Amino acid sequence: MTIWIPDLSSHRGPRYLAIADALASDIRTSRLSPGDRLPTHRELAYQLGVTVGTVTRAYGEAERRGLIGGEVGRGTFVRSDIAVRVSNRTNAPVPTAVAAAIAHSNVIDFSINTPTDLDAGGEYEGMMRATLRELSDSASAGALLNYQASGGSRAHREAGAKLLAQFGVRVDPDRVLITAGAQHGVMVALGAITEPGDTVLTESLTWPGLRRLGDFLRFRVQGLPMDNDGILPDAFEAACRGRNIKALYCVTNLQNPTSIVVPEQRRRELAEVARRYGVKIVEDDVYGFLVPNAPQPMVNFAPELGVFCSSVSKSMAPGLRVGYLGALTDDCNLINDAVRHSTWLATPLAAEIAARWIHNGEGDRISTKRRDEYTRRQAAAREILAGLPYYGHPTAMHGWLDLPDEWPADAFALQARIRGVAVCPTSTFSLSRSGRNGVRISISAPGSIDTVARGLDIVARLAREKPRVDFSVV
Repeated sequence: MTIWIPDLSSHRGPRYLAIADALASDIRTSRLSPGDRLPTHRELAYQLGVTVGTVTRAYGEAERRGLIGGEVGRGTFVRSDIAVRVSNRTNAPVPTAVAAAIAHSNVIDFSINTPTDLDAGGEYEGMMRATLRELSDSASAGALLNYQASGGSRAHREAGAKLLAQFGVRVDPDRVLITAGAQHGVMVALGAITEPGDTVLTESLTWPGLRRLGDFLRFRVQGLPMDNDGILPDAFEAACRGRNIKALYCVTNLQNPTSIVVPEQRRRELAEVARRYGVKIVEDDVYGFLVPNAPQPMVNFAPELGVFCSSVSKSMAPGLRVGYLGALTDDCNLINDAVRHSTWLATPLAAEIAARWIHNGEGDRISTKRRDEYTRRQAAAREILAGLPYYGHPTAMHGWLDLPDEWPADAFALQARIRGVAVCPTSTFSLSRSGRNGVRISISAPGSIDTVARGLDIVARLAREKPRVDFSVV
């Protein structure tokens, strides 16, 4: 097919959403078909006269909606489960109900790790109002409207150092950088460490945003084999031999999507391999607040190579968009430059609110309440999915359901969507076509545990059925 160029004239709002909406529209009208390859970020940006970052954000939004997927080295494609056809070779379209399920609908959304909204009684809104009143009475409130150091003010770095210490990383505040969330922290860390063409290693099933960062920053992403304890050290070492690997990106607490907590011995072994080959470690710990008595962070076993990222997005409030990056390596100045050149600085007002909540204990109280809620939801998941190969850490926001080979994950996700539940199949996270067959179930996003239970019951009944034979995914 010729290069896809969307018509944005009928789509309003931010450009990235207009591109994502146009893509969805072109799929619905069959201008784009399952398996069609999309333009590269740079190519589409040139054709539309927008920035590469806008296209990256648009493709990310389209992937979040389940419209597209990417494979390292191959490109970005319309997902194969966007449409189905009768398997009798007539290629007759499936009934309209399928297309309606694929479009936006009132589904129980297990597809995104959004923190649960726990503010039904207005408690957090009241806490926010009280904090803003305190700020308005503060003599230093006006300073929050001015430019500050790109890595954050000293007070905000000290709050960040206190939070990171709770996660087991003790770092001087001078080596703490305030970022616009952990995602931004990972971006600036890898942007400072890598150059175009470098290779970043990660888990074979990994956070989908890493692939998008690779496209944006022009580094290659390579997945490493895993077992139930995380990345295999021998596989890590084999990948490093004879190659100039720049970084290892990993989530060691409640890994996304498997919810594995990597044991301390495995963390030591991986850190030792990194030391032998001089590979920087970028450890993403956005879920660490959910793991009481978690093992020591991996960066502690090779601090001269370590960058540790966390945030308050999952633990306190996603709208604050405040992250904390502990740069234990000598790359601190380079990473600070990347912060300055990407956003100049994280919003001081949001950083001040987060700092106050860290110091006065409100942040811990919110985090504990979230952990208690996810504990209840995981207990429900284990009960409803009993007998199925489901693994969800007792306090995690998400869990993983393995599927038999005869139940392809993409087909399962489509059937679940038709029945009113959205889950994320292996293809969302996998760096190759081979590997584990299953779906991630994010129990955090629905508004109540009753809704969670209703959605899990649908998933459980579907998983216990034989795969549909009257439809096939193309």
